[in-house]
Amino acid sequence: MHPIPQRCAHRPLAGGLVVPYVSLIHGGHAAFGTLDADQARTAFLDHLCQICGHPLDERCWLIVRPADIARSHSPEPALHPECLPYTAATCPMLNGQATHYRQRSVLASHPAGRPCTDPSCPCPSRTPDNGHAARSGRPADRYEAWMIDTRHYQLVPHPDTPDVPAGISLNVPILRKRTLREATPTASRSALLNLLYSALELGIAADCMAPADNDS
Repeated sequence: MHPIPQRCAHRPLAGGLVVPYVSLIHGGHAAFGTLDADQARTAFLDHLCQICGHPLDERCWLIVRPADIARSHSPEPALHPECLPYTAATCPMLNGQATHYRQRSVLASHPAGRPCTDPSCPCPSRTPDNGHAARSGRPADRYEAWMIDTRHYQLVPHPDTPDVPAGISLNVPILRKRTLREATPTASRSALLNLLYSALELGIAADCMAPADNDS
C-alpha cells in the first residue's frame, strides 16, 4: 500500500485508495477513471489539483499522451508535485497494469459499474466522450508527466463550447519531463519484435556453433 500524501488526507477513500477530486461519485460509489465534468471544470478554472482539490503551488505536473502533444494541450487538470507520485503508482493506466483502454465507458451503462435505481438521476442519459470512443479497447498509450511553472498555466477553450476548457496548453516552457509508462505494443509491433528476437537468437546460436580459428 502506497502512503497517502498529506495533501490528500481529507479526501474520501475507496478500496484504500484516494478518490480524486475530479472523479465521478455516483450513489456514494467512486467511478475511478471517469471524470465528473463539473469538478473537472472547477479544477481547470480555479487552478486546483485534480487529486486533492487544493490550489496549485508554484509548479505543477500535466499528464501528457502523444495525442495530447499533437493537440498541444493536456485534457486533464494539473497535479501537485506531491500528488503525482501517488497517482502514478496507484492508477492502473499510469503504472502499466492496464494494458488496454476499457471497451466501454462506465457511463455508457451505469457509473461505478452499479445499476442505478434513482429514476431522477441523469446518469443513464450520459454517453462517453469522443476521446473515450476513439480509445475504446485499444492498447494503452505512452504516458508522460510534464512540469510547468503555474505562471504559464494557460487554458485552451473547447472549440464548440468556449466557456468550457478543453485542457491546459503545452505551448509553454516545460521545466521537466518524466515517463510514467510506455505504450502497450500493438499486435504488429509485437510480431515484429518476436521476429527480431528470433533472428538475434539464431545469430547468437550460429556464433556459438562456429569453429574457433586456430592460429598457425
